[in-house]
Amino acid sequence: MQRVNLTNDVTLSRLVYGMWRVGDDADTSPAHVRAKIDACLAQGITTLDQADIYGGYTAEAILGSALRADPSLRGQVEIVTKCDIVAPAGRYADRRCKYYDTSRAHILASVDYSLRDMATDYIDLLLIHRPDPLMDHQETGAALDEVVRSGKVRAVGVSNFRPWDWELLQSAMSTPLATNQIEISLGHLDPLTNGDVAFHQRHAHAMMAWSPLGGGSLMTGNGELADRLDQIAAAQGVDRAAVAVAFLLRHPSMILPVLGTNNLDRIAAIGDAAKVEIDRQTWFWLYEAGLGREVA
Repeated sequence: MQRVNLTNDVTLSRLVYGMWRVGDDADTSPAHVRAKIDACLAQGITTLDQADIYGGYTAEAILGSALRADPSLRGQVEIVTKCDIVAPAGRYADRRCKYYDTSRAHILASVDYSLRDMATDYIDLLLIHRPDPLMDHQETGAALDEVVRSGKVRAVGVSNFRPWDWELLQSAMSTPLATNQIEISLGHLDPLTNGDVAFHQRHAHAMMAWSPLGGGSLMTGNGELADRLDQIAAAQGVDRAAVAVAFLLRHPSMILPVLGTNNLDRIAAIGDAAKVEIDRQTWFWLYEAGLGREVA
């Protein structure tokens, strides 16, 4: 499995296992979570993507149960997690609405919650989950620098930020932002042309792509795009998902797709995307089907 250097201290696997649905599984036992992680490790997928809000603030603790059962597992994986979304659930059940909080106090408290819940003394990569309209970039930037200096977090980045949001936050930081996790897929192609991908490609920032299968719609949909995905999949002995992810891997900007499923067979097939060959013409053949029209 190809690896990507985000910083001098943090290297991620090119394909990332997303754990946002881990709390939805009927079996959340440490043994079953470990089986999912082992299926990833067998393919060289070592990076696990979390967020404090996943599972109503339960997903991190579910991962933590597996790490507590075998502490040696922590050294085999990289953990990505996120903070700043506050929703009326779990430890925030008393809040009257959903909101974002990028204050120093919230970031520091969130990091401590995550460390406790995941049974670890460091987070490899912490992301600000959503742009906060009330963000004081000086306060937020200083807090992110602080958690890195403390050793609790090895690298920091953002999620769902536009280029101007990134630049605002980065202007108040001494620590370089390491990545932006945004939605990119054959079902959501706007970032390829609206400046988001171009901005990060220009500055050599590796990007992470959430929902690379369009929230599952690329697996279940019908129509021209589905037909083309299936044709390529059949020719290369993989499934539709592998081709859709390979479309992102083919882009020169170094996109790291984040794939989440609770099905062990599906987890075991995540790495198939790295085997798919997509030349320029094939890439555009899929691109125009995703657009629903021929390129101009």
